[in-house]
Amino acid sequence: MDISFTDQELAFRDEVRTFFAEEIPSALRAKLERGIEIGKQDQVDYQKLLFRQGYFAPNWPKEYGGPGWTTIQKYIYASEMAAAEAPQIIPFGVNMVGPVIYSFGSEEQKKRFLPDILESNVWWCQGYSEPGSGSDLASLKTRADLEGDHYLINGTKTWTTLGQYADWIFVLARTNTEVARRQEGISFILIDMSTAGISVKPIITLDGAHEVNEVHFENVRVPLENLVGDEGKGWTYGKVLLQHERTNLTGVAHSKVRLARLRKQAGEAIRGAEPLRSDRNFMRRLGAIDVELKALEITDLRTLAAVASGKAPGPESSILKIKGTEVAQMIDALEMEAAGYYALPYVPAQYQVNFDDAARIGYKNETLTSLRYFNNRKASIYGGSNEIQKNIVAKHVLGL
Repeated sequence: MDISFTDQELAFRDEVRTFFAEEIPSALRAKLERGIEIGKQDQVDYQKLLFRQGYFAPNWPKEYGGPGWTTIQKYIYASEMAAAEAPQIIPFGVNMVGPVIYSFGSEEQKKRFLPDILESNVWWCQGYSEPGSGSDLASLKTRADLEGDHYLINGTKTWTTLGQYADWIFVLARTNTEVARRQEGISFILIDMSTAGISVKPIITLDGAHEVNEVHFENVRVPLENLVGDEGKGWTYGKVLLQHERTNLTGVAHSKVRLARLRKQAGEAIRGAEPLRSDRNFMRRLGAIDVELKALEITDLRTLAAVASGKAPGPESSILKIKGTEVAQMIDALEMEAAGYYALPYVPAQYQVNFDDAARIGYKNETLTSLRYFNNRKASIYGGSNEIQKNIVAKHVLGL
C-alpha cells in the first residue's frame, strides 16, 4: 500500500526512525538481535525511554498525556517500530485499563492511576478469563460482595499474562446475581496485587515459558473507591477495552516486516540449497498472504481514521482481530515450512545462545520458529476467540 506523506510527515518519520536506530540501549539491542527474551526491568526501562520521548501512548488524548498524533503519524510510528524490530509495548496498562480509566473513571482515579501508567511505574495485568469462562465471559463466577466500604473478592482468573510481575490487576467481577441478563451485574474493579488473599500460580506454555498464570482471590478486601464507573456497568466498560485490545492485535506493521524478510530469504541460496523462490507453491502461498495483508492494512487505516475522529472502534475491531491473527498464523506456518528440519530442535536452553549463524530463515533463527509457531496458536483465542468475533460481525455488520 502506498501513502503519500507530506513534508511534515516525512520529517516525523525520519525522527522516529532515527530514535529507534540510535536510542535503544546497546545491551537491549544485543538481546533483541540474539533472540534472547528480555526481562521485566528491560521492558520497563524501554517503556520509560519511550515516555520521555513522548512516544509511549500514541492513542491517548492529549489532555491525558498522549502526543495528539494524527492517524498517519500513528501509522508511521507503528511501521517504524516494527521495521526496527523494537520491543512491543506491554499493553495492559497503556492500551487497556488506561483508556477505561480516562473514559469512565472518576477524577480521583485519573489523577491516581494515569500518571503511573504513562511512566510505567506500575505493571498491570488483566483479570477477565476464568476456568470455564473464557469466550463465554458473561458466565464468570468471581464475586465482589459489598461489605461496608469494601468489596470482598472471591474467585479465580486464568491465562493472566505476565501476572507474576504485576503490581495491579483490573478485574471483571459479579456484584449482583439478581439480574435478568448475565451481562448485567458485572463490575470493573482495580485491585492491588499485594493485597492479602491473592495468590499467583504459574502456567507453563508449550514453548516452555512462564507467560501466563492463574490468579486466586480468597476474601480479598478492596476499597469501594477502586470501582471504576457505576456498579454493574463493567460489561459495558469491558467491551470498550476489548474493542481497543482487538484493534491493537492486528499487528499489520509487524506482519509486513516478517513477510518482507521471508520474501527476501526466499531468493537466497541458503547452505547451498536451491532458493525457495523456485518452489511455485511456496511463492503462491506467500503472494496470497501478501494480498490478505494489504487488505487488512487498508481496513486498519480506516478504523484508525474513525478512532481519530472520536469514535470508539466498533465491530471493525472484530474483523481486524480475526484477520490480523489469521495472517500472523499463516506467516508462522510459512516460516515453519521454510525452516524445514532446522525448526525441529526443541531444547529451550539452546535458544539463548549460539545465534551468530548468518543464514537465518524465519524470525531471528530457525530454531526459534517452532517456539513461536506453538505459542502463536493462542492468538486466535485470546482477546475473544475468532469464532465469537465472527458472531459479532454477523450480528452487527451483516444484521444476521
